[in-house]
Order: sequence, then C-alpha cells, then structure tokens
Amino acid sequence: MPENKKGFLKKFVSEFKDFALKGNVMDLAVGVIIGAAFQGIVTSFTENFINPIIGCIGGAEVEGKIHLLGNQYINYGAFLTAVINFIIMALVIFLMMKVVNKLMSLGKKEEEPAPAEVPADVALLTEIRDLLAQQNNSVQEAVSELPENNDE
Repeated sequence: MPENKKGFLKKFVSEFKDFALKGNVMDLAVGVIIGAAFQGIVTSFTENFINPIIGCIGGAEVEGKIHLLGNQYINYGAFLTAVINFIIMALVIFLMMKVVNKLMSLGKKEEEPAPAEVPADVALLTEIRDLLAQQNNSVQEAVSELPENNDE
C-alpha cells in the first residue's frame, strides 16, 4: 500500500475512534438499547391493560377492526395501540430526561463570572475624562476667586 494511503487510513481510523468513543455517542447507543428493551414492556402494558379498557369503554372488539369489503379491514386497534405506545414512551423519556438534567445540575456549581478586564483604550479614555473634569473644576475655582469687575 502506498505511504499516502496508509496515512489516510490511519487518520480515518483515528478520527472514527475519537467520534465513536465520545461520551455523547456512547450515551446515545445506551439510550437506544434501553429504549428498545423498554418498548417491549410498553407494548405489553398497552396490549394487556390499555387495549382491553378501550375495548370495554367503546364496546368494540379488542382487536379494533372495521370490516370493509371481502377480507379488507381497517385495523384502528393497532393504530390506537401504536399511538398509546408512543405517548407512554415519550412520557417516560421526558421524565427520565428531567431526572438526568436535575442530577447534572446538582453536580455543577455555578461559577461566578470573573470581573471583565477593562480594555486599555477604555482605561485611557477614562483617565483623560477624569483629568479634564479635574482641570475644569480648577478653572471654575480660579474664575470664582476673581474679583468682579463693574465698569458701569
């Protein structure tokens, strides 16, 4: 293999390793695995508890089908199951993220912002302003000490 291809491959592998082992990617992978496992629990809960309750309230079959022509059905029960599964999953993920965010905020101390350093040009302008004000006060004092001249 030519030397430049080896360098490219080595750089590519290094970049991929840096990407794959970052905390965010690993957290995402763990979240996907846990979400997939949790989906089975939510599906079972929906099919075994929620669907029978919906069937009893609506007086419909548990399967939730509407017969059309021939062997064609509108399977609204499966759609309702998917919607309920989604809502339950979204609620659980929302609550988990609230807990994680709360735990993350407990570990962080709020840092006090460091006082901003005054730029050199602003400091120089401030000094000039103060000197001019001081000079103006001296002139006003000198003028007030002059005797009044009434030539009239």
